[in-house]
Parts: sequence; C-alpha cells; structure tokens
Amino acid sequence: MEENLREVFTAGKMYQIEIIQQFLSENNIESFVLNQKGSGFLLGDIRLFVDEKDEAKAKDIVAAHKI
Repeated sequence: MEENLREVFTAGKMYQIEIIQQFLSENNIESFVLNQKGSGFLLGDIRLFVDEKDEAKAKDIVAAHKI
C-alpha cells in the first residue's frame, strides 16, 4: 500500500491537515498522515497522502480549499 501513496498536502500545523482530511473524507477519499515533527521540536512538516487512484481528485480538492 505504501508504494501507492501520493503526497497531496503539506502543512506546519495539524489543524490544517485535519481540515483538508475532512474535505477529502466528504469526497470518499481516505487519507494518511505522516507527522515529521519531532517530539520536543517545532521543526518538520506534517504530510498528507492519498492512494494514487485518488491523487488527481484530492489535489483538486486541496487546491479549492487551500489553507
């Protein structure tokens, strides 16, 4: 499954990821989060991935709701 995941959004705050996840969920697109912020550190990004079959639709949704 991991090899089929495509990054569609990157944010610095988890609430931004959660908002986009909600829009994706409303469109029946499952998403996965990779949080690269180290514990105790404020550096790093939070990345949102979808299955490659949903990539185009997900990117359209992200573009329409850019935070």
